[in-house]
Order: sequence, then structure tokens, then C-alpha cells
Amino acid sequence: MSILVGQKAPSFETQAVLPSGEIVENYNFKEARGGKYAVVFFYPMDFTFVCPSEILAMAARTQQLNDMGCEVVGISVDSHWTHNAWRNTDVNAGGIGPVPFTLAADMTRKISKKYGVLSKGGDSYYPAGVSMRGTFIIDQSGIVRHQVINDEPIGRNMDEVVRIVEALQFFEENGQVCPAGWNKGDDGMTNTPEGVASYLSDNASKL
Repeated sequence: MSILVGQKAPSFETQAVLPSGEIVENYNFKEARGGKYAVVFFYPMDFTFVCPSEILAMAARTQQLNDMGCEVVGISVDSHWTHNAWRNTDVNAGGIGPVPFTLAADMTRKISKKYGVLSKGGDSYYPAGVSMRGTFIIDQSGIVRHQVINDEPIGRNMDEVVRIVEALQFFEENGQVCPAGWNKGDDGMTNTPEGVASYLSDNASKL
């Protein structure tokens, strides 16, 4: 496992299914990101159990993330052909339908290794050799600003992904840090002793 926060997000080129449904052999993440923010999220396998709920939850929030300037990419160790089959399977039959973000293939496991999310099995609930539930938020300069990894039975809250992007952009635009539980529209905090005192005097009881 590796901590990538504060480091350049690993680049990769691989097979993928694009939001349009086009299957490509050379999806280049750096080119696709093109100076935008990015949400890269790994999941164990297609046609499984918790995974489709996460995929559909992300699909429901993709337009909002796109509007904030984010490229969204889902990655598993499945092939692009399996991704395509899953997209072409109705939700009522265990599929995900035509999700509006790229699904990238990691058959070689190289991308999962670069991001430190390839399971070795052990005491986690993941079988060895699949991607763990890792989420990475990347800024416009290509630097990882957030990462989180859940164990296999625990699905992610995709609203939290949106919140983290909003918090990152708030900090970049205003220079104020985001206190615990910050949501869009809330006050930020000036990161000085005086700023902390001022913020806590107004908000400590709400934390």
C-alpha cells in the first residue's frame, strides 16, 4: 500500500470503454485528463455485488463532477470486453447500463500496482489479484489530493467524492481551509491561530 497524496498521479495507457460506448485500445489518462481535475476509482470486478451499486452511484453524480471540470475513470482488472458486456447488460439483470464515464481495463494489474491498490489477499476480504475499493482525487496539476481505500464489503459514499472536490476547489479559490464536516456553502477557516479562534467561536457547537 502506498500514500500518493501530494505526489504526481501515476500515468497509464490501456484499453477502455468510453462514455460513448466506443471501445479503444489506447486510452491515455494524461491526455484524457488534459489539465482537468480527475476522479479515479478502482473496484474489484465486473458482474459482482457491491461494485454495481458503486458504479451506478458514481454514474448518478458524473454530470455534477463533469460540470466541476472532472474526468471520471473507473478501473478494475477486467478486460475492456467484459466492461462492454457489463455496460450492455440491463440494470435489472445485474448490469450497469451505459454509464457516462470511462471504464478502463487493468488486465496486467500494472495500474493497480502503480496506485497501490492491488490486493494481496491476507486478512482483508479481497481475494488476491483484484483491485481494492480505492478512490483518488487529482488536481489540475496532476497531483493527488485525496485517497481512500475501503475493505471489500464496504461500499463508498459517492457524495463524499463530490464533497471532496468541492472542498479542494473552495480552498484553491479562497485560500481558506475546510474544517471538519465542511459542505459547499459553509464558512471556511483562515489557517492562523486567530482564524481558528474566530471559526470555533461561531461553529464549535455545530461540529
